[in-house]
Order: sequence, then structure tokens, then C-alpha cells
Amino acid sequence: MKKFFSEFKEFISKGNVLDMAIGVIIAGAFGKITTSLVNDVIMPVIGLIFGGQNLTDALNWVVRPAVYDEAGEVIDAGVTIGFGTLLSVIIDFIIVALVVFAIVKAFNKARAAAEKKKAEEAAAEPEPEPEPSKEELLLTEIRDLLKSK
Repeated sequence: MKKFFSEFKEFISKGNVLDMAIGVIIAGAFGKITTSLVNDVIMPVIGLIFGGQNLTDALNWVVRPAVYDEAGEVIDAGVTIGFGTLLSVIIDFIIVALVVFAIVKAFNKARAAAEKKKAEEAAAEPEPEPEPSKEELLLTEIRDLLKSK
């Protein structure tokens, strides 16, 4: 059990876990922004195009209406299929997918440019010749001595 906790401590202290946690938090906040964009900006415009209605309410199919008593309290809840809500969620998903695609595309382009620059720098600088080993130096010295005789 002690080994398990030590492995867990090692795992949790890695930088990747922290980066992932930050990504999840930012994604949650970004999800709220896109949901607001869809519900408060895009859906009213689409509703206006389709006759000035809120599509979330207008595109619902009431299978069984709710039953109310004299006081206005619900006795039997109705059954409604919400096509407008589905449409809103689909638009939300498409916006998130487009933004993630744009971010990944920009990241890949930046990484390719950095790799190209690194390759150009490596090609511009010739590699220095490696130092000869002690054996090569000794053999060269012997050769030179034999040549001089």
C-alpha cells in the first residue's frame, strides 16, 4: 500500500498532470462562454429568421401535456421532446470544435516554423570535426616518424 501511495505521489507531482488540470479548468470556462454565445447570441438570431421565436421553446414536440390542478401546481409532468435544445447543443459543439481546430492548426503551424528554423540553423553551421582519439594521434605520430627516416 505504501508503494501505491508513493507511485501516486510521483504521478501527481509531474508537470503534465498540472498542465492537464489547468486545461480542464480552462475548458470548463470556455464551455460556459460558448454556451452563452449559442444561447444568447446565435439562437435568438436563428429564431428571428424562423419567425421571431425562441427555437429552444419553439422546436419542442409535446408528446403528453402537463396536468395542473386549480392552484397551478403540476399534478402529472408532461413529456416533451426538445429538438430546439438539441439544435442548440449541436451548434455549441460545432463552435467548440472550430475553436479547438483553429488552436491546434495554429500550434502545428508554429511548431513547423520552429522546426524549420532549427533545421536551417543546423544546416548553416557546419559540424566541427571530431577530435582525433589518442590512438589516432599515436598512429599519426608513428607514421610521421617513419616518413622522416
